Amino acid sequence: MTKFLVSSEFSQYKNNPPKVKNSFDDLKFLTHPGSRTRKNINPTSLLLHFSEFTILFSFDYSSGNRSSSNGISSSFVVGGRSSNSNSFSVGGHSSSSRRRAKQEQYLENRLKYLAAQKAEGINPYPHKFSVTMSISQYIDKYESLEKGEHLEDVSVSLSGRVMVKRPSGSKLVFYDLHGGGFKVQVIADASKSDLGEAGFSKFHSNVKRGDIVGVTGFPGKSKRGELSIFPKTFVVLSHCLHMMPRQKSAAAAADANLMKDPWVPGKTRNPETYILKDQETRYRMRHLDLMLNPEVREIFKTRSKIIAYIRRFLDNLDFLEVETPMMNMIAGGAAARPFVTHHNELNMRLFMRIAPELYLKELVVGGLDRVYEIGKQFRNEGIDLTHNPEFTTCEFYMAYMDYNDVMGITEQMLSGMVKELTKGSYKIKYHANGIDKDPIEIDFTPPFRRIDMIEGLEKMAGLSIPKDLAGEEANKYLRDACLRYDIKCPPPETTARLLDKLVGHFLEETCVNPTFIINHPEIMSPLAKWHRSKPGLTERFELFVNKHELCNAYTELNDPVVQRQRFAEQLKDRQSGDDEAMALDETFCTALEYGLPPTGGWGLGIDRLTMLLTDSQNIKEVLLFPAMKPQD
Repeated sequence: MTKFLVSSEFSQYKNNPPKVKNSFDDLKFLTHPGSRTRKNINPTSLLLHFSEFTILFSFDYSSGNRSSSNGISSSFVVGGRSSNSNSFSVGGHSSSSRRRAKQEQYLENRLKYLAAQKAEGINPYPHKFSVTMSISQYIDKYESLEKGEHLEDVSVSLSGRVMVKRPSGSKLVFYDLHGGGFKVQVIADASKSDLGEAGFSKFHSNVKRGDIVGVTGFPGKSKRGELSIFPKTFVVLSHCLHMMPRQKSAAAAADANLMKDPWVPGKTRNPETYILKDQETRYRMRHLDLMLNPEVREIFKTRSKIIAYIRRFLDNLDFLEVETPMMNMIAGGAAARPFVTHHNELNMRLFMRIAPELYLKELVVGGLDRVYEIGKQFRNEGIDLTHNPEFTTCEFYMAYMDYNDVMGITEQMLSGMVKELTKGSYKIKYHANGIDKDPIEIDFTPPFRRIDMIEGLEKMAGLSIPKDLAGEEANKYLRDACLRYDIKCPPPETTARLLDKLVGHFLEETCVNPTFIINHPEIMSPLAKWHRSKPGLTERFELFVNKHELCNAYTELNDPVVQRQRFAEQLKDRQSGDDEAMALDETFCTALEYGLPPTGGWGLGIDRLTMLLTDSQNIKEVLLFPAMKPQD
């Protein structure tokens, strides 16, 4: 039984369709204007694809005859693809199925080759290869050679990954060897190889894109003037068993990997140049992302430079870097929902830390006047463009300082960091409104703007907030204000949560350039010291950049009596349904009773800072292995 489906444009051909030979063993297309031939056709089905229409023929082997139905439709789908698609399928298989089958066959062939190597007593994974210089050093040393110049008396050993292979007959093969963000051409010539002509051809036919190789040979330039290495010895050090994605344009591939105009912090990113573009694949297979997209490597180098700068800055101020526990009996130091784990030996429930704050202040009580910690925090909350369940922060505590001092240190650290990383500028470009929109400019020139929280909110929203923020009157006033401006506050509608929503709506939206929002109410800041001149407020600030919080800091509360009262107020919020309210930490309160000196404390979100300085709109872009949902 045979069926064929055609588009509505088939009418001009249906009385005189293209013919197909009746030989089922050697199916071929006859020439026809606009036709495309396909090889390896399944002899039980045949798909004819013309610029005007597509026909799917099926064959009945038992009769040896071809027949067709009279069904004609205006549009159709073959193998899950529309007839209007550039890709089409044969025998009912979708293009993705064929691609998977091709990849599986490639892997199987590569494994068979390695098995054959091992059977011949050849180790396909050598233990060692001695490299005499990096590709970057090689370029620096020999770039000045003249066109066609060869230094045959010099021997150099390089290693890297084969990203492009261009055979030119059986006796000459060109490779692009990549390493450390740089590329050099390898010209493998049978006449210069120690393999001999027969061995040369056999060996190089099995070198594939993605293989890690070591070459020993002499430097020189090709007739066209491209710096190359001419290997006498060529060794595959590790085999890539999977098919590597290809860049559509060879020129684009060369430009993307030559580091002619390398990306630097503060510049916009160029995802259109990526070889591997699919975000899901990039995040799940970061090794492939780093291998194929040089700009991504620079993003993570920048992250490392940011952390190194913070360490150097604090070390120069005589801070001591410390480490505190990742698992705690009480999830303290911040308002957040923790991850829960279990200690089998002690039969005890523990919490992954949400902040190191309380431990660090206990160290200041003990006499370590300046301490900091860079490390992971864990919060069992949502995942979105700026939140990941585990994230990296830096917190420091500095005895005999207050929040005004810490604001100055913050300005000095961040403006200096931006200037160093951008090589001389306080300004960066950032696609705040999406990669398809024009980037905005963010200016880190000190001093940063400052907004008093309550005063600024009253001014911008036209409010007159009751002074006693702990009372029911203030809570009702703020609830009404949220209703008036259609600001949603999920329950429980505590005063602190209502204020936070209002501030987010009115104040944070104005904070594009670095801006300090200062003097938070006591009900929002259980660990901050009361304001010395403004009752009901605290000496606290948050730094916002591009409308997102980047830093949080305050003059630390060091009165143990007041601290216990604050924890008691948090307990009320917890009992009313706010599971992010802080719990009482008796060990910390006892430590305060031994005396915490006047102290300034500070916390920075390293992931968000890295996002800003690398023009990344998704936090997954700056995490090597971000949290991902399981694949089906």
